[in-house]
Amino acid sequence: MARIKIFDTTLRDGEQSPGVTLNLREKREIARQLARLGVDVIEAGFPVASPGDFESVSEIARVTAEENADVVVAGLARAHQGDIERAAAALETAAAPRIHTFIATSPIHIEKKLQSTPDAVLQRAVDAVTFAKTFVDDVEFSAEDAGRSDPAFLEAIFAATVEAGATTINVPDTVGYMTPWEYGALIERLLEAVPALRNVDLSTHCHDDLGMAVANSLAGVRAGATQVECTLNGIGERAGNASLEEIVMALETRKDVWGHATGVATRELYRTSRMVSMMTGMVVPPNKAVVGDNAFAHESGIHQDGVIKAVETYEIMSAETVGRDAGVLVMGKHSGRRAFRATLQDLGYGELEDDDLDRLFAQFKDLADRKASVTSEDIRALVDAETTRVPETYALKRVQFQSGTGVTPVATVEVEVDGVAHEEAAVGDGPVDAIYHAIERLTGRTLRLESYEIRSVGHGKDALGEVTVRARQDDHVVHARGLSTDVVEASAKAYLEAMNKLAAGLGRPVGGTRPEDAAPAPDGATGAPTP
Repeated sequence: MARIKIFDTTLRDGEQSPGVTLNLREKREIARQLARLGVDVIEAGFPVASPGDFESVSEIARVTAEENADVVVAGLARAHQGDIERAAAALETAAAPRIHTFIATSPIHIEKKLQSTPDAVLQRAVDAVTFAKTFVDDVEFSAEDAGRSDPAFLEAIFAATVEAGATTINVPDTVGYMTPWEYGALIERLLEAVPALRNVDLSTHCHDDLGMAVANSLAGVRAGATQVECTLNGIGERAGNASLEEIVMALETRKDVWGHATGVATRELYRTSRMVSMMTGMVVPPNKAVVGDNAFAHESGIHQDGVIKAVETYEIMSAETVGRDAGVLVMGKHSGRRAFRATLQDLGYGELEDDDLDRLFAQFKDLADRKASVTSEDIRALVDAETTRVPETYALKRVQFQSGTGVTPVATVEVEVDGVAHEEAAVGDGPVDAIYHAIERLTGRTLRLESYEIRSVGHGKDALGEVTVRARQDDHVVHARGLSTDVVEASAKAYLEAMNKLAAGLGRPVGGTRPEDAAPAPDGATGAPTP
């Protein structure tokens, strides 16, 4: 059975999603989880875009090497020497580095964006691959906007870049323009016309502008592609990228059709999806395939009856296969520390430092006092929150509010600052608004709240409430999250976490680290939307 490589670009193309901001610690934790997930390649970022992006690629390269993760770390670079040198420097500590260089190949991009000619573009591609090979053995070349490029030109540029030393050739449908039959036919044509492509990895990279990214990627695999580039939850520019979990589970569930396998540990899919959703602030829709809240839910009486009699009547894969064991744990307020540690290990979290375990156990005890039963989803939510905990300049001690029909909402908040408790009260349009005004008075910081999302973790009236916010102060933005059985308290925790991130200097500058924000190439080529 042929092996399909999974190239994850959540930390590069995924972070280019409008409104997404990840700090260094969050990128590092996502990269560690991607390694546990078993992806073949982690595209860690675009080093030349900013000092922050360079640092994150360098850190991911270092961490994966130190932890002996069997994963390639890639850095993106436009087809010119400055970008390639910067990528090589960021990847110096990687155990398995890859430079991923690209240039646009469609007539509209060559003429309007690059203001160049096909011959000049081909030469730049060859020069870029040749130069990258002086730093690393593993070089990937992408033809940006291949979906709207002349197939004959793609044949020429791919033949030339393979000869120059490229080990992976990527065929991006950058603007999500193609249909599955068109994309599959293109892959077949390229393999037939350029025999050298059979000796390297041929990769898909499809965007979802017309909702066909997954279908196009699978059509590419069926036609002979050996690598798929994708993101968790399908996040990415505009309408997003091909969804990693959908690609993997399609290949896994329908091996009879595809005849291919991946190296992904499918039981880590849900955990990884939740981590990415939490850290990016991009909430997964309930009807999202594989990882959505409703993916394994049944409300129709006919469906419920069938599932009770035999789960395979309506489920083509089990929730356990993707790590969605949402059963109630035999855990409660009388459970001990040793049992709690064993439960964490059963959920795949391995050994935790004693200090981390103590904090989690205290949170678990507090939760057990509030809830009738504690589920595995509750435990995962607590661990994920602890993973991204930032230094607490402001620590919430107490929140109290009064609200109702015909009553002006008023809130009192007690926050500890440098070990000293401070209290402030304020009114607002609702309890959350009042709490946020009180926090702003107390901290002396005023944030612009750009988004506010609330969802339940698990089910039932006593489910945990998870609040995620995106907030801006001056030219810096942060995502933050609060967790509590009381959604108003969760809202306060989320806002204070945003304050703490900004106080710790963890906000991302507005404008971010997207490739198009990078300095223009010395030869006049512009920064461009990437493959």
